[in-house]
This record gives sequence, C-alpha cells and structure tokens, in this order.
Amino acid sequence: MGVFETILIVLEALCSVVLIVVVLLQSGKQSGLSGALSGSSESYLSKNKKGGMDQILASSTKWIALVWVLLTLALSLV
Repeated sequence: MGVFETILIVLEALCSVVLIVVVLLQSGKQSGLSGALSGSSESYLSKNKKGGMDQILASSTKWIALVWVLLTLALSLV
C-alpha cells in the first residue's frame, strides 16, 4: 500500500465521519403520510425563506457527499 493510497483512505474516513455528523445535525422535515394528515403550517414561501443553519448544513451535505464520491472513485482506480 502506497503513501498516496493511505492518504486517500484517511481522507475518505474523515469525510465519512464529517458527512455523518452533518446529516445528524440537520433538523427533521415533517413529511410523508403523517405530515399530510396532520397538515403543515409551512407554505412553499416560508420554507424558502428559512435559511441560516439548515441551509448551510444542506449545502455542505451536498459538497461533502460529492467529495466522498470522488475519493471513492479515486481509491477504486488506485
């Protein structure tokens, strides 16, 4: 096992842990059958106006997942 492969494995492990933490920090969305039956007080416009931490976490989840996929592909080629 080369040094480059070891570095990629460590980076992928760190990325996996960070991805798990970021997903767990996100607030739950009320959806599905229970949300449809109980009704939701949020409209389309109020969901889009809600920003802050939820929006940052959602965006960072996408980017971290992309990095994780790229690291996985790089490891499969090495």
